[in-house]
Amino acid sequence: MLCLGIESSCDETALALVRDGVLLDAVLASQVDVHALFGGVVPELASREHYRFMGVLFDTLMQRTGCRPADLDVVAVSRGPGLLGSLLVGVAFAKGLVLGTGARLLGINHLHAHLLAAGLEEALPFPALGLLVSGGHTHLYRMEGPARFVTLGRTLDDAAGEAFDKAGKLMGLAYPAGRLMDALACAGDDRAVPFPRPYVRNATLDFSFSGLKTAASAYLDSLPPSARWPRPVTTAQGASRVLCDCCASYTRAIVDTLMIKVERTLERQPDLKTLILAGGVAANSHLRARAREVMRRHGGRAIMPAPAYCTDNAVMVAYAGWLLAREGWRHDLSLEAIPRGRPIPDDMRRDGVPHVAA
Repeated sequence: MLCLGIESSCDETALALVRDGVLLDAVLASQVDVHALFGGVVPELASREHYRFMGVLFDTLMQRTGCRPADLDVVAVSRGPGLLGSLLVGVAFAKGLVLGTGARLLGINHLHAHLLAAGLEEALPFPALGLLVSGGHTHLYRMEGPARFVTLGRTLDDAAGEAFDKAGKLMGLAYPAGRLMDALACAGDDRAVPFPRPYVRNATLDFSFSGLKTAASAYLDSLPPSARWPRPVTTAQGASRVLCDCCASYTRAIVDTLMIKVERTLERQPDLKTLILAGGVAANSHLRARAREVMRRHGGRAIMPAPAYCTDNAVMVAYAGWLLAREGWRHDLSLEAIPRGRPIPDDMRRDGVPHVAA
């Protein structure tokens, strides 16, 4: 079964082909340089760039793999959450391919695809605990299977990735700040600055990182002129000790907060022996190491995609589409793009039977 994956939920235009669970090839056009001028993603520019690159990337992928549009069995597309204009470009392109080829259409929940991507390199045992940590979302799921995710906790305001991004901007780190902050943190003392562990003195599995951003802003404002560093910061080489300590302490505060909620979940649901970690923040080396450590202590293991598959990509969409198509799921042409802030509907069908939400 040959499945094409299309990803255009934010600022990466990407396509990939997966045949019977094995990646054939993938192509991607990044918009980082475009949005770096503004210090963040500009939605209108993002959708225009998707429109400009989508057809070219599709032709390139077909040529590189020797496949033809008629060979496609499934077209899987990120249908949300994300930027509406960006999503519409991908969904419209997918529907056009389905109309022209007769392939099966599948709208993929972008968040679920991140977690399922770990299965590309290692078999996913179900049930599992899924921790999705990205720029816009921080979710805990009980994963019963590729089509069954039970939400256990979510961010109430700012996600962990948002906390990293905004703090990086305040520190003067070059956009995008995540990778550079990770490198700076490796050279710092993670106990130097007493940042709080937000929203942990409760019984819930939800997250809230807005207060941590405020704490970072207050700390940076409190630094005397002698402790400040030149901006922008574009490399970890030669960075000031104060900056490295700040990055290390801030990173540890986020990682500690995430792992507190993970351990709380494991204590309440002892049948979960596997943690699947995914999303852009899952590329952070400190988080990856702590996830493995926590699961070892609980007699389980942590599975996570390679760092290249943690950020938005079409490989995860193609693989998720293949998994769902293998179970017989599909969408019709009434498929809608769902922007961030709206729940993704459970509107897949299998042999005329609607999907039943968990």
